[in-house]
Amino acid sequence: YPSEFLMQKITEDNQIPVHLDVSVSLQYVAGLKGNALVEFFHGNIAEVENEELRHLMWSSVLFYKTPNVEVMACVLLSTKAIYFLLDDSFIHADEHQSDFWSKENSDCENSSFHLSCCFVLKLNDLQSVNVGLFDQYFRITGHSADHIVTCLTRDSYNTHTFIQQLMAVLSLLARTPSPEPVDKDFYSEFGSKNTGKMENYELIHSSRVKFIYPNEEEIGDLAFLVAEKMDGLANLQSLNILLYVLVFQVNCVEGSAQNTSLLQPKTLILTSSDLFLFDEDYISYPLPEFAKEPPKRDKYQLADGRRIRDLDRVLMGYQTYPQALTFVFDDVQNQDLMQNLTLDHFGE
Repeated sequence: YPSEFLMQKITEDNQIPVHLDVSVSLQYVAGLKGNALVEFFHGNIAEVENEELRHLMWSSVLFYKTPNVEVMACVLLSTKAIYFLLDDSFIHADEHQSDFWSKENSDCENSSFHLSCCFVLKLNDLQSVNVGLFDQYFRITGHSADHIVTCLTRDSYNTHTFIQQLMAVLSLLARTPSPEPVDKDFYSEFGSKNTGKMENYELIHSSRVKFIYPNEEEIGDLAFLVAEKMDGLANLQSLNILLYVLVFQVNCVEGSAQNTSLLQPKTLILTSSDLFLFDEDYISYPLPEFAKEPPKRDKYQLADGRRIRDLDRVLMGYQTYPQALTFVFDDVQNQDLMQNLTLDHFGE
């Protein structure tokens, strides 16, 4: 340890997504290569001597206690824990989280040091991993509200790779075997099945960590919600969700010195007739076992919706991934103008 292949892989993965801003401290981490990166991990992050760095990934993350603050993080997976190396400005981004992060380092603000805070989730504390629709994100759940983190990879390949690496590392953990199942009688075996609700697909790893994947009902619920927004529940049978993808909506701020653009996280859903943007809660659902009450907001909240037939043109940027798309719609005041004219013209 570390092997040549691992060094090369970690160096290749150590790249900040170009569309997201990070602090100087995280830029320093992104500039490390090969041996320097492994030495940095052992010298500054690792908690025990004999743990090995197995995987590195840059991703936006959300914490259960601060569901409205999406922050860039360098996610490091070792044989002992998952480390989230965060921008220090995150601590001051939300005044409601003083209990969540200790502020011991606040006296260093004016020094020449660039601080990062590191959130640690030990693999022994890991209870479940919920994979989001179409592998666009995943949620890691520990034993309390402080230990729930969602990684918004917005990339099925990154999600898949991290889950594979996590399963491999969990296989190395020595955990006490589960107790033998108690023999159930006929009534308890079949009586509990009549809840009328299909559970999500669960894969229970040998380390007893649950990996939970969405089932078809989740897409069905989403289709029902979309149809409701279209005011066309009659069309539910013919409604197909063609695309579900996590995106950023670009809002230009023209008053500033440079015309900066603000990126707002959105969920884009494309059907055969409409294009929708939703504000989605990626961290609160499904409800953790210790949750006493439902979250304050719904999982999906409609931000914008347009008919495809009103789409005039799509402008594509020339840059490589991530691609910028501009959808230009005909701005007709009365959307059903043509339909009404036709009805009037031909009478009954």
